[in-house]
Amino acid sequence: MLLLTRFPFAAGLSLLLLAVSSESLAQQKTASSSEGSRIEVVESYAELHETLEEKPPLTFGPARTPNLTITVNDSVSYQQIDGFGASLTDSSAWLLWNKLTEAQRKEAVEMLFSPRKGIGLSVVRQPMGASDFALSAYSYDDLPSGQPLSPGDPDLRHFSIDHDRAYIIPLLREALARNPNLKIIASPWSPPGWMKTSGSMIQGALLPSAYSALAKYFVRFVGEYEAAGVPIYAITMQNEPKYIPNDYPGMNMTGREQAEFVANYLGPAFRDEHLKTKIMVFDHNWDLINYPIEVLSDARAAAFAAGTATHCYGGNVTAQNELHERFPDKDIWLTECSGGDWQKGDLLEQQVHLVIGAMRNWARSVVLWNLALDQNHQPFLGGCTNCRGIITVNHASEPSQIVPTVDYTALAHASKFVAPGAYRIESNTFDQGSLEDVAFRNPDGSLVLLVLNSGGSIATFNIAWAGKYASYKLPGGAVATFRWHSQAKAH
Repeated sequence: MLLLTRFPFAAGLSLLLLAVSSESLAQQKTASSSEGSRIEVVESYAELHETLEEKPPLTFGPARTPNLTITVNDSVSYQQIDGFGASLTDSSAWLLWNKLTEAQRKEAVEMLFSPRKGIGLSVVRQPMGASDFALSAYSYDDLPSGQPLSPGDPDLRHFSIDHDRAYIIPLLREALARNPNLKIIASPWSPPGWMKTSGSMIQGALLPSAYSALAKYFVRFVGEYEAAGVPIYAITMQNEPKYIPNDYPGMNMTGREQAEFVANYLGPAFRDEHLKTKIMVFDHNWDLINYPIEVLSDARAAAFAAGTATHCYGGNVTAQNELHERFPDKDIWLTECSGGDWQKGDLLEQQVHLVIGAMRNWARSVVLWNLALDQNHQPFLGGCTNCRGIITVNHASEPSQIVPTVDYTALAHASKFVAPGAYRIESNTFDQGSLEDVAFRNPDGSLVLLVLNSGGSIATFNIAWAGKYASYKLPGGAVATFRWHSQAKAH
């Protein structure tokens, strides 16, 4: 059985109360074909402070109630799914490593990444050097004090990932040990300052003379991380290239510059080094999609690009659908979306709405922002002062407490049940009404349906599949995940 849990989303909680029994997940993964018509149901309801509560199973039958019907059609497939996750920023890693005991840290990593004993997060977005959530502004090739900025270090003699060896790489190794399917997407907030017009990691643009050195920088990063036991699945060339912060690392990079960089420098460098790491373009908000359109319309750049990385802070998720229609052979990943104190109302509903919307609009991933922050939304260099982590490390108490947030619950409704390599499959949604949904087929043949009731009252609906039906009542503001095995179609 899944462990029934009731808690206020904002209150402290023992880690054990959020754990899911390994026996339950093992039973779910090995259900036989004779049990295929059994539908497992897990529900979360913020109003009653319930999270990941196992409900009585449903059974498909011939009867259809006179209600809305969500029809799941696993014969129609869309994009393949890499997974769900968050960013192990310098701040997150420092908290997990320094503010928890070793036993707590291992429990936290298991809780987040283990597919059997935790919620099975399978994507980590890894800042390459400092971001706004870091303890200092650093890159992997900072010049020694007193060395002139020009010509800098074009041969990367000072390149080093030693900063990350202290606690970031060890944590990534621990996560990989619990989930070997974990995919790591790396993104720089800024190249080393000597590569930029500002001479600093703050503000500025990439010097034309530094294009070659920056390509080498990416190659060195990928190679040294892999040598350290952490393979890099993909990179983006610049976090939020259209936003230039004044109090933390960032860099302006136009679409034309990014197209030139990937076409003439980064793409050939990866090719020549036989790197399998994917290259994603853009890495910014939905309302700026003219940028990836410009990059991917350049045939030379598109030849090296796997697709587009998007953020949620401007525009509408349907922009991803426009990108898919324009470039159907290029994939899309949602690589950043933070929750925070600016959100009002039903937070669970908002975060699950994001998951469903991104998946229905061709995203292969949903990656929220910080994996962990403390009780004061810290530590940070600048920028967001009220962002929310997937978990809160409350070190104001003794000992420190690990508090899962609403983002943990929202991700869990997908990450725990949708395995890497799954495909989104056809399911109808409703132009009017409160029900939103998205469906998947896992590599093991099991089917998953995620349903959100964004209305204020109970919604009764049918799940239709293979000519059979099951009925369910979902409270307003609640989310439910349904899973069954497709072998039932043969019975």
